[in-house]
Amino acid sequence: MGQAIARRLGSGKTVLLADYNEETLASATGSLSADGHHVESRSVDVSSPESVRALAEHAASLGSVTQLAHTAGLSPSQASAEAILAVDLLGVALVLDEFGEVIAPGGAGVVIASMSGHLIPALPAEQEQALTHTPTRELLELDFVKKLSHPGFAYAIAKQANHIRVRAASVQWGRRGARINSISPGIISTPMSQQELASPVGDGMRAMIAMSGTGRIGTPEDIASATAFLLGPDATFITGTDLLVDGGVVAAAKAGSPTSPTS
Repeated sequence: MGQAIARRLGSGKTVLLADYNEETLASATGSLSADGHHVESRSVDVSSPESVRALAEHAASLGSVTQLAHTAGLSPSQASAEAILAVDLLGVALVLDEFGEVIAPGGAGVVIASMSGHLIPALPAEQEQALTHTPTRELLELDFVKKLSHPGFAYAIAKQANHIRVRAASVQWGRRGARINSISPGIISTPMSQQELASPVGDGMRAMIAMSGTGRIGTPEDIASATAFLLGPDATFITGTDLLVDGGVVAAAKAGSPTSPTS
């Protein structure tokens, strides 16, 4: 999804790609560069405050930071609950904080969350308040967060937390004249989703696709199109919200069809 977004929006700009996996980073950088994009790259660990701060500072050193797309994440088939929370919960909050300090006036950002955040009940008010106001570096120490041991539930709660942190961050970003939103993709044809489809939850995912209004798996380009809207001039009155781009899975689920908590 990150590469599709970079291709859609990167023409005529300096594109800074960042990834934890050096091989993936080199491959994406080479591919985009070969297509004529001006690409810089930098290794990052989004679960590390120091690494994310260094990335934001490096981005600012390249010029005005006008657009941010945060796509890093781990799925339940890839990692433990602890790792998922470190990347999908803490990592998102760190990026919101650090890039909220360097985003240019008139700029905008998008966090890629997940429809999983919509497929579980809303968190109790006290937990939502804790996720809204707890300092970023203390998020993983919240009692209810520390009790999460099932990767699927950790993933879904982290993604709902993304919606909550984006709402809160919209105030900080707004003080700089910038906007921040999230997108909740459904089942998108990415390496991560293909791994999920081959896992024990694959049958449930295929059932969700079949029951959805569109009846198809999503593409990275679907997400790139939604991102282009939210980062572009037609969305200047939209901030602090989540756009569900799931082909109708959540709508079908809430109409009474069976669901799974992972996307």
